[in-house]
Amino acid sequence: MRLFTVRAGEGRPVVLLHGLTATHRYVVMGSRALERSGHDVLAYDARGHGESDPAPRPDAYTYEDLAGDVIDQMDAAGMERAVLAGASMGAHTAVRVALRHPERVAGLVVITPAYDPDAWPGDLSVWDGRERALRDGGMEAFIKHEIALGLPEERRETLITVMRQRLSAHRHPDAVADALHHVPRSRPFESWADLRALSVPTTVIADRDDYDPGHPLAVGERYAAEIPGAELVVEEPGQSPLAWQGAQVSKVIARVAEEANL
Repeated sequence: MRLFTVRAGEGRPVVLLHGLTATHRYVVMGSRALERSGHDVLAYDARGHGESDPAPRPDAYTYEDLAGDVIDQMDAAGMERAVLAGASMGAHTAVRVALRHPERVAGLVVITPAYDPDAWPGDLSVWDGRERALRDGGMEAFIKHEIALGLPEERRETLITVMRQRLSAHRHPDAVADALHHVPRSRPFESWADLRALSVPTTVIADRDDYDPGHPLAVGERYAAEIPGAELVVEEPGQSPLAWQGAQVSKVIARVAEEANL
């Protein structure tokens, strides 16, 4: 299985992990601030996403699989330790790696986490509907499904454009559909108490984006409360979601990398 990887810059090692249905560009949104400011940045398309190959089996999209890919990519890049910065699925994967392989993780940036161990697995019908739409009808059917779920009128066109850009980047849409089925059914960790074992510099980036109920502010606040010493960063009320601002996310990652003293 070949994973499409991009590496740039020199200095403190950082690994970027994207969310479900996204690609490597959707962590710092194409910003090059990290690589220009003394960081060795490794980003890759997760299995089945973007330019990467599908998983070897349709069900091999668990967080155990995704975490194993992080270690494999770090090994291939010669990175002994790194700051892991992940969004949504990537955030959960980063936490999984930090819990299973603490010696490899120097710091964490947890961006818009969605997984709540008390509420898991939640309403899987939403994910199953997305899977069927993408598998049976492709990108446009997926977008129609999301519109039917409800998109805010004031951001509707922007959100549709973003979805179209993200989905058009995938060489293997059926593999993304497999991921849509299996990732929500996988647990990155068992309970909130597990997060108390983390002992690296950590920042949680949450947002007040009322248009993204899948990533509630309250969940981000809980991660920050449970991870010892974690900082919570949220945009001011009325401002654009912080997670969408690549340059600002890059600054947060750089601060964590500096604190990690790599």
